[in-house]
Amino acid sequence: MNLRQRTIKSEISVSGVGLHTGASVTLTFKPAPEHHGYKFKRVDLPGQPVIDADVDNVSDTSRSTTLTANGASVSTTEHVLAALVGCEVDNVMIELDGVEVPILDGSAIEFVNALEKAGFKEQDAEREYYHIPHNIHYSEDDRKVEMVVMPLDDYRFTCMVDYNSPVLGSQHSTITSISDFKDEIASCRTFVFLHELEMLLKHNLIKGGDINNAIVIVDHEISDAELAELAKAFNRNDIKVAREGILNNIELRYQNEPARHKLLDIIGDLALIGTPIKGHVMAARPGHAANVAFAKKIKAAIKKDRKKKVQHLYDAGAKPLYDIVDIMNILPHRQPFLFIDKILELTKTYVVGVKNVTMNEEFFKGHFPGAPVLPGVIQIEAMAQTGGILVLSTVPDPQNYLTYFLKIDNVRFRAQVLPGDTIVFRCDLMEPIRRGIAQMKGVGMVGEKIVVEAEMMAQITRHKESEN
Repeated sequence: MNLRQRTIKSEISVSGVGLHTGASVTLTFKPAPEHHGYKFKRVDLPGQPVIDADVDNVSDTSRSTTLTANGASVSTTEHVLAALVGCEVDNVMIELDGVEVPILDGSAIEFVNALEKAGFKEQDAEREYYHIPHNIHYSEDDRKVEMVVMPLDDYRFTCMVDYNSPVLGSQHSTITSISDFKDEIASCRTFVFLHELEMLLKHNLIKGGDINNAIVIVDHEISDAELAELAKAFNRNDIKVAREGILNNIELRYQNEPARHKLLDIIGDLALIGTPIKGHVMAARPGHAANVAFAKKIKAAIKKDRKKKVQHLYDAGAKPLYDIVDIMNILPHRQPFLFIDKILELTKTYVVGVKNVTMNEEFFKGHFPGAPVLPGVIQIEAMAQTGGILVLSTVPDPQNYLTYFLKIDNVRFRAQVLPGDTIVFRCDLMEPIRRGIAQMKGVGMVGEKIVVEAEMMAQITRHKESEN
């Protein structure tokens, strides 16, 4: 059974301070339409710039994952994104009135609780998973990082951390399904080694932390004077080293809470791929930089695979979804400028159309009549008409609209198209249609061979005479 995309029923806010900035910030989850994905909006900045939660927008991974786009940034994104993935929410706008996501208790549980309070709403569009087809590896020899995602009809995680620490030791964590996230992972807090904390405090790089939102692992001998300084920094009367080798005033929620939190970070960082995946992720000694590099590698594999999928062979003789009469009821084009003969498939994200090439077409009288070849501009026009069916399917009265080119990029003609050939065009949306503007990737094939491909931008506009 195909699952449908989900958003939230109503908006909801959570407030707190940023771990590194110490600034108060309010984060608001808002419902979003199908295919919207995760986006951050900086409502405190002029123009309220939007930042897509996309791995290509990562600008820093030194202490957390920071995204930058449209002149704005948002940092410490991993916990809130992990909560969204764990709640299986596909589309949401995340508004912030500051640069940093609130740290709250250092885990994702308060975000999960807020999302559950808002409630979930099923949408019409199906959730389109990417099923990992083969092992995808990433490694860093110097840091002994190893990451791999393997084929699996679920979303499973296994994580191992080992920092050569006698206190932390080697820890493992796993969940067999993303449905286990809330109960097994969401409440696990971030951790830091004492020497890292001291460096951050020394350089004034951690202003919003307290002993309740980070596990501090004591990795060296510490004097009473140093403990007193830490107590002052955390605004506490007394801080001591607990028997587990961590600072007190906090109790571990799980013996392997640090490993579980690292798994939480992986889930949040891999959300930046932008596509829900099916696979088993295994990671040894991960960190934000490695997670992001791994996410980029998976995203590249998805793009490459989707390009191959465009080459799927269609039966041009199959019973059409739309025949030529149906097409003329949608498109305004007529002979001799109607260049597609039938539509085989149509969804909310792609369309497949067919053009039969015959010697009877008007342009062959003057276009190399002794050696007839289908003009490239006609191929692009036929591709555009196929894409026009997809764009016009988004309005209830397509006969009252026209489709105009805004831009054509990356056009490639890979083989001649001759009379007797049948071209199968497939046009895929490159991103959701906004304000009537569609960006599509089009590919035309004759048999198993790609003959033409292009990226197109088009806009649908209502007929002037039908505007009243």
